[in-house]
Amino acid sequence: MKASDPGYEGFGEAYFSQVFSGDTKGWKRHLRMTLNLVCVAGAIRVMVREGNGRMVLDTQLSPDMPDLYNRLTVPPGYFVAFQGVSPQTSMLMNVASIHHDPEEAETRPLDAFGDLP
Repeated sequence: MKASDPGYEGFGEAYFSQVFSGDTKGWKRHLRMTLNLVCVAGAIRVMVREGNGRMVLDTQLSPDMPDLYNRLTVPPGYFVAFQGVSPQTSMLMNVASIHHDPEEAETRPLDAFGDLP
């Protein structure tokens, strides 16, 4: 990722998150942070919702499938959840626009918007 790439809104930190097969993490909405998500191992389903719960994106990321090896940019204000869909543990990298700040994010339980599709 370069500073001239679309979706680049500054660099705060990069971190990795493991997702076990079948597990789902989320819902989390960042108020100021832009997320740049890349699956670096396995396969991950990423779901993005508006604040009212309307699904705006349901996609997969994976380095093992050329069509799914992408960077997904999520601007502030959207709820995000992700699920391990590979038989092995998957790894997600986030290149975040700001440093982690627990005060700038909101979390909701997985059933907050009804069942996951």
